[in-house]
Amino acid sequence: MFKLPGLRVTDHRFQLPLDHAAPGGESIEVFAREFVAAGPGAETRPWLVFLQGGPGFESPRPTGKDGWIGFAAERYRVLALDQRGTGLSTPHTTPSILALGDTATQVAHLRHYRADSIVRDCEAIRRQLVGEETRWTVLGQSFGGFCVTHYLSTAPEGLAGAMITGGLPGLGNHADEVYRRTFPRTAEKNAAMHRDFPALGDLMARVFRRAARGDVQLPCGDPLSPRRIQTIGAQLGFSYGAAQIHYLFERAFVPGTDELSIVFLRGVENLQAFDTNPFYAVLHESCYAQGPATNWSAERLRAEHHGFDAIAALEDGRTPLLTGEMIFPWMLEEWGALAPLKPAADGLAAVNDWPALYDEAQLSKNEVPVAAIVYHDDMFVPADLSLETASRIQGLDPWVTNEFEHDGLRADGPRVLGGLIERLG
Repeated sequence: MFKLPGLRVTDHRFQLPLDHAAPGGESIEVFAREFVAAGPGAETRPWLVFLQGGPGFESPRPTGKDGWIGFAAERYRVLALDQRGTGLSTPHTTPSILALGDTATQVAHLRHYRADSIVRDCEAIRRQLVGEETRWTVLGQSFGGFCVTHYLSTAPEGLAGAMITGGLPGLGNHADEVYRRTFPRTAEKNAAMHRDFPALGDLMARVFRRAARGDVQLPCGDPLSPRRIQTIGAQLGFSYGAAQIHYLFERAFVPGTDELSIVFLRGVENLQAFDTNPFYAVLHESCYAQGPATNWSAERLRAEHHGFDAIAALEDGRTPLLTGEMIFPWMLEEWGALAPLKPAADGLAAVNDWPALYDEAQLSKNEVPVAAIVYHDDMFVPADLSLETASRIQGLDPWVTNEFEHDGLRADGPRVLGGLIERLG
């Protein structure tokens, strides 16, 4: 136990099966951190379990009672889960994945790191920590909302309530249907950025042309290709993203030269956390999969949206569009830290017998109080698919707004979470 300004913090560790269908087999450790604000009744507040976005990222590490965690900790005992394989939960890195064995063994192991296994972890933790008879509320951000929807589908008996921020998934949609929506939305975000920063286009084109010469290396030693630059466009899905990209590019060159500055090169690296959190790259498309293979969906769908072809854009005298929350197979070649995982990622993309994640029959008769915010202009989770899902979950009347981007919970946590708690009743 330790203390932060305004918060008491308790660490919890749980030994759980890698495969919940084989409880006597390999085990993993799952870590969760409890936050509670001091005050009357702190020990008897209801539990709120937070499920982070991703997949493949650990829960937040607050430094004080600011933001949504501090707001929530005055009302709940907040349990922030490091989802299996992340943070302090038997974390996976490139070397640890390779150490599992051959490619087939790696693929079989990694199949146990989706929403279905995460929810079964939650249920095992609930029984150990608070008891079989005690229900708790869950809050899911982005991919965490996918997990909450699975929770409502498969283990509603463990839930007192459910809240989702920017994470209502399509129920039966292949990844192709997601990317057919997110590529055009990403193009719109690019256009909005250039309207807000009219001088940015020419500067970006100059940087892309410099990278296209093929002799630029990032500080980590990886090559800086035009398509790697494009991937920083994921920031456009956040409230601060366009400005962040503008500030990055305005210092792109060493003054008086055509050499890219260390400030720019390190800035690009810092926006691409795939080396420290490889699950995101390896498992991202698998989080959508139910039944058929994803077969590198984003790469295939990119061919339908020609503005995202960096080389073609430069040849036509256009500034290439930045991409969004997409993972492409070439990324596991150009990122040196990811390259050894390319065979496993290819294997996961070829899996064609993924189990279903959502039970529409159960959702249609849902009795768990549920509230969700849908960001109308969300670049990552298509609003139309979210609203279709909301219409199929009994008792869910979504809060639809264009006031926030995908990071609404982080940008204005008290307002977003406060609104959901009020809707939860």
